[in-house]
Amino acid sequence: MAEHAYLDHAATSPMSAAVLEAYSAALLEVGNPASTHGHGQRALEALEAARERIAMGLGCDAAELVLTGGGTESINLALKGAYWARQRGAHRPVLLVADGEHHATIEAAEWLRDTQGAELVWLPLDADGALQPEVLAAAIAQAGPERVALVSFLWANNEIGTVLPVAELCAVAQAAGVPSHVDAVAALGQLRIDFASSGADYLSVSAHKIGGPVGAGALVVGRRAVLEPLFHGGSQQRGRSGTQDTAGAVAFAAALDEVLEPGMNAPRSAHIDHMRALRDRLIDGVRAIDPSAVLRGAHDAAHRLPGNAHFTFPDCQGDSLVYLLDAVGVSASVGSACRAGVAETSHVLLALGLPEAEASGALRFTLGGQSEGREIDALLAALPEALERARAAGLS
Repeated sequence: MAEHAYLDHAATSPMSAAVLEAYSAALLEVGNPASTHGHGQRALEALEAARERIAMGLGCDAAELVLTGGGTESINLALKGAYWARQRGAHRPVLLVADGEHHATIEAAEWLRDTQGAELVWLPLDADGALQPEVLAAAIAQAGPERVALVSFLWANNEIGTVLPVAELCAVAQAAGVPSHVDAVAALGQLRIDFASSGADYLSVSAHKIGGPVGAGALVVGRRAVLEPLFHGGSQQRGRSGTQDTAGAVAFAAALDEVLEPGMNAPRSAHIDHMRALRDRLIDGVRAIDPSAVLRGAHDAAHRLPGNAHFTFPDCQGDSLVYLLDAVGVSASVGSACRAGVAETSHVLLALGLPEAEASGALRFTLGGQSEGREIDALLAALPEALERARAAGLS
């Protein structure tokens, strides 16, 4: 049996001992941060200190940071909250969304179309999976800028790892007077996220992608951006009611401290170099084993997440490869974990124009700062037999 290897950090990344210790200690402290007594005020102090640290890591002001229950809530709050707010005093029914988005964005946008009267327009991607500024500009012009409620796109694609030209896209939207939402869940910890210089109006992140706890995330809402809440009852934060999760915020901040340079909002260079070296070794190894395998997404380092390698393997089912590799202790995925258990071809690859038979052979390998060379070795040792058995089983 191959040595165990975890190559699915894009689904969730393991929590380190230091983050777990910070999380556990915060969980043991009693006190609602909205209470005025001593216990509550101590909880509030811990919460606001964590908010400051998270805000620093995202390049925003603490006042712009809304703590949420994760990336999915952040995305829903951004799309629905911004769409509703933009209808006040005006009719702005158009929602522009890039193809190949995370399902949280896709399903929130489709819900707005199906129940709230939104006119949903999908924006095509280039061959690497990036939305180009000229495509966005043309879509805004065709819809009429005064009719557009919001544009939404990824900072980096969570499946194929392509990094989008965020600043240029936000500049196009800003020039047209259209607010933009950026899903930075996959980018956090692997790229420098600077909300202030990005030009975005809303930005979504999640803690467990960088070794924080599941159930903690954030939405950055620019000072001039408008937002209607998803639910009401307390108004503890701008656009979000509900008792705030002090322990989740503390652990989120601790996880950021581990992946970012001290006092900065850029990933640790050693962290990135480590992931990139392992990723390149993985890519070279896969190509040596199967020259017919096709690396999907951007190929140059500047436009690809350092921890992502996404292949399609001809004449294979990706689900079969996941099963066969898992049987010998190697964990990988066919795509987003939010669709786990659902047998469907990658919507991202279909958005790139791949035929379904070709797209069905997808396999995603994603790394984190704790990934080790032995895990790459384990994958490369197990892959030849997995490919042989998957191809023997065929595509049916």
